[in-house]
Amino acid sequence: MPASALALVLLAGLIHASWNIAAKKAGGDARFAAFTGFILMVFWAPLGLWLGWQQIPQWGAIEWAFIGISGVLHLVYYLTLLRGYRKADLTVVYPLARGSGPLLSSLFAILLLGEAVSALGAFGIAGVVAGVFLIAGGPALLRVAHDPAQRQRVYTGLRYGVLTGVFIAGYTVVDGYAVKFLLMSPILIDYFGNFVRLGFVVPSVLRDRPAAARLWRQQWKYALFVGIVSPVSYVMVLYAMQVAPLSHVAPAREVSMLFAALIGGQLLGEGDRMQRFLGAALIAAGVMALALG
Repeated sequence: MPASALALVLLAGLIHASWNIAAKKAGGDARFAAFTGFILMVFWAPLGLWLGWQQIPQWGAIEWAFIGISGVLHLVYYLTLLRGYRKADLTVVYPLARGSGPLLSSLFAILLLGEAVSALGAFGIAGVVAGVFLIAGGPALLRVAHDPAQRQRVYTGLRYGVLTGVFIAGYTVVDGYAVKFLLMSPILIDYFGNFVRLGFVVPSVLRDRPAAARLWRQQWKYALFVGIVSPVSYVMVLYAMQVAPLSHVAPAREVSMLFAALIGGQLLGEGDRMQRFLGAALIAAGVMALALG
């Protein structure tokens, strides 16, 4: 993986972990998705419209189809993630989502896009997966606490984490194909895909405007941060995909686990820090192996 792509992925990981912690603290639903989508639309309009003015006239039906598919996949991913955060712990949902998604997307890239993975790259993927497993709870996940409520909460986190990962794999492959083979702008894929997402979530705001107004007063700071910052991390990843194999970029994104373990554990007051640090170390080793491979 080129050094420029690795630098983009590392910075994107820090940003991604930060906005996920904000989304967890917000505890939002589809209306929070509408808030963040509206902020994204307004804040990034100058850049999105300027690039769109140059490139959209060259788009055909295929490009617009990819915008639609990408928008829907991102929407379902985001709503699933938010629901998981409302019902379970971030340190279960987030690691499993980030771990299962790249694992699947790398498999798709190798099988469907014909990308090759070296022995060192395979070791890197294994290190990432093992690190994610430890951060998510390690062996304790296999023998969840005897407390029925805690057991149910962990199992709920497992389900939502893996389901979120499936959609991460889906949009990673779709968007990766769009930027590598259709040569679409990463910024435009995310910006115009946001209009697709808004089309589905705005009705949830309009159905009960007083309730939405109350939620806005509670969540606007988190929504502002997520709406402005979240596109930056993903666009960086898409640019990295233009110069590096998808099967390397996707697992390398798991460096966000390093930042989630260091930042999220402190801010959210969640335990097992030594185990999380060990998991983060494995992820860091896996990222280095991917970079060298």
